[in-house]
Amino acid sequence: MNIKKYLFKSFVKSFFRYKSHENELRPKIVNNSFGKYEVIESCKTHVSERRYVPSYIPKPSYSLTKIPQQGPIRPEIKDQNQIECMRESCELAQYVLTEAGQYIKPGVTTDQLDETIHEMIINNGAYPSPLNYRGFPKSICTSINNVACHGIPDDRPLKYGDIINVDVTVYLNGYHGDCSKTFEVGESDAEGKRLIEVTELCLQSAIKICKPNEKFCSIGNIVEEIANKHGYNVIPAFAGHGIGTYFHGPPDILHFAHESPERMQPGMTFTIEPILSQGGKEVEILEDGWTAVTVDDARTAQVEHTILITDNGCEIMTK
Repeated sequence: MNIKKYLFKSFVKSFFRYKSHENELRPKIVNNSFGKYEVIESCKTHVSERRYVPSYIPKPSYSLTKIPQQGPIRPEIKDQNQIECMRESCELAQYVLTEAGQYIKPGVTTDQLDETIHEMIINNGAYPSPLNYRGFPKSICTSINNVACHGIPDDRPLKYGDIINVDVTVYLNGYHGDCSKTFEVGESDAEGKRLIEVTELCLQSAIKICKPNEKFCSIGNIVEEIANKHGYNVIPAFAGHGIGTYFHGPPDILHFAHESPERMQPGMTFTIEPILSQGGKEVEILEDGWTAVTVDDARTAQVEHTILITDNGCEIMTK
């Protein structure tokens, strides 16, 4: 073979191998009816070590074992003392989530966000509930664009136009308080804004119908009705849950239309946390075992409050 031809072929092969590797690293951008945004495809980013929680802070059982305590078999009816403990944990969770908003900017990594929120939580004498829950490695969940939920904070910088759900749960006085919100990074496009607005509408509409003797299925019925009316689908794989000294317990709060005879009673506390998708309902779990992404790369948004059923209606404990 002519040596010049051989060297040229070798160069071409090397060049295309390099280009192929470059394409693997190049982010995937969606620009269609869903809007324009970067897709989170796989776990190629770096996750830092688990953060330290001082020994003087009371911790849930799973902080060392990864295994949560078993919750009640039936939805728990809390007494006044339990409700007051819940109020304190929920107020702290909402305070931390609100404060987090000022740190959500282009260029900030979700790991930096995790560190900031972790410090806020422990400085208030609480434990960040997600940390080591069934082995989850971080103190908050950060779910960007097409990540439906359970995104793990890492070294990916936030991009202008991203939308990100930040899920904060704290363990204080022996009780968990849980809430989340989807934020714009800088400013999202019109489709991203509309997705967030409709998701918030679904949550608020579901809260309004909560009262003693109301069926739990009414939550899913109204959420799916509003979502579909605006052209969105509810991600059915993830549900709200009862909460108290346990992170997750009964009742399961389904956010899609269904029939169930169970009814709300005064003293019950639970989360409502719908996830809406611009596209299909299907999700897949990435190789980290946690991050749930939409199969069709559609963006999602989620919002969450912890609710108490009162004698006359309900109270938003994380308001």
